[in-house]
Amino acid sequence: MRESVLFFLNGRREEVCGDDVFLPVSEYVRRGKQLPGTKVVCAEGDCGACTVLLGRVRDGAIAYAPVCACILFVFQLDAGHLITIEGLKDAGALSPVQQAMVTCHGTQCGFCTPGFVVTMHDLLARDPSADTETVRRGLVGNLCRCTGYDAILQSAAACDRAALRSPGELYPPGPIVVALAPVSGDEVRVYTETRKFYKPATVEQAVTFRAANPACTLVAGATDVGVLMSKRVRAFGVLMSVAHLPEMRGVGVLPALANDSKAGGTPTPHVLRIGASATWAEVETATRDALPELSEYLAYFGSPLIKNAGTAGGNVVTGSPIGDSLPPLCVLDAEIELASPIGRRRVNVNAFYTGYRQNVMAADEIVVALHVPLPAAGDVLRLYKISRRKDMDISTFSAAFGLHVVADRIADVRIAFGGVAATVLRMTACEDFLRDKPITRDVFAKAGRLAAASITPLSDVRGSADYRRLLAENIFGKFFHDLGGGSGGVNHTQRDSGPLSRVLAGEG
Repeated sequence: MRESVLFFLNGRREEVCGDDVFLPVSEYVRRGKQLPGTKVVCAEGDCGACTVLLGRVRDGAIAYAPVCACILFVFQLDAGHLITIEGLKDAGALSPVQQAMVTCHGTQCGFCTPGFVVTMHDLLARDPSADTETVRRGLVGNLCRCTGYDAILQSAAACDRAALRSPGELYPPGPIVVALAPVSGDEVRVYTETRKFYKPATVEQAVTFRAANPACTLVAGATDVGVLMSKRVRAFGVLMSVAHLPEMRGVGVLPALANDSKAGGTPTPHVLRIGASATWAEVETATRDALPELSEYLAYFGSPLIKNAGTAGGNVVTGSPIGDSLPPLCVLDAEIELASPIGRRRVNVNAFYTGYRQNVMAADEIVVALHVPLPAAGDVLRLYKISRRKDMDISTFSAAFGLHVVADRIADVRIAFGGVAATVLRMTACEDFLRDKPITRDVFAKAGRLAAASITPLSDVRGSADYRRLLAENIFGKFFHDLGGGSGGVNHTQRDSGPLSRVLAGEG
């Protein structure tokens, strides 16, 4: 068992123990390693000024992704390679991205610039043909208050992409892989007088430690826990990292088992297995073909920086009623696989939550994977998110519709709303009303009025209770429109979700 965290920083081996293991990476590199190029503004993963590249050994190579250093912690770097803005310079000179930012006046105060450079460097190295819209989407998590984005996008267009050296060219992966691959699965324990960090080698070790330390906090991406730690809202005495466990990683389509079926008994040919530690970026990529409606929905789940770190299991366990993944999972009748010292069990997500951020998990259980039945022939899935901003914002209201159509009638329907109750709410009264009905404007209008009358949402900074009731009613009209609007057939194709607030509120 190792008693230190081992990683590489800009190509150099680092081994850290003691209290430094619990530092935010931004603080560690700025103060501990005198690398001040990584800036800190929001300290909660919202601005991207602290962007760094984190590489992991994958199939004999190193796969890099930009993440926020302010809500990433040193213990999460184990068996990884961290590259800061200083590590991207080209033989002591400005990199092509940096030079383009100078030439095109892409910076003024400069505080956000390192984050933009790191993200853009990664994006253009991976996709030298990236057009302006691809760059714009890739920079969603990097905010600038003074320069204006036109100059930054012009910098991306003007960058000498042929001269741009990828992280693998700057840091040949061979020696790093040789050093990290043998230790990536190590069991690691770092205990100080006041805190404990544990990294298990297997799921069995994880549940054993969890049972012995029921107050421990599990960490995978830390996009939620990391904010609490960075802002010192809560002190976490015992932390266990599970992001690296092979059984809890990956996303894949598997043949359905005999007992895998959606509500109403509709058979499903395949199941999407999502490891609890799979990142939302990985889920978004894996579902482009397997479940394109979900992939499009996840495009607006959060910034790329957050999706590169945040995990499916973390979103489910957090259980926020405005958690973007929960309405789709409820409508698709996903099952949550739990592990404990006495074995495994599966719980349907619709039976998982007992109250606001409360669930049926025992103190010694952890989430291993999500099993999501994929839509079968005749099924329609539509997902909607309404927020104050299109990009990188928390939901005001969200909705998921699952429909099974036979002979132009609704044979089965599943509806889930987020942001209208203490938990994500299955709209069972609306489901009962719609079942066996024809697809007509009048039917869906009545269902919308029923939905508005059956919820008691709260008012908060994102929207009033009346506004949410109006959204709940009008979303049925949007869904009817997306189904074809009574044009004589059901539209099974994916549609552009787009910004919906003005339309659903009756303003457009």
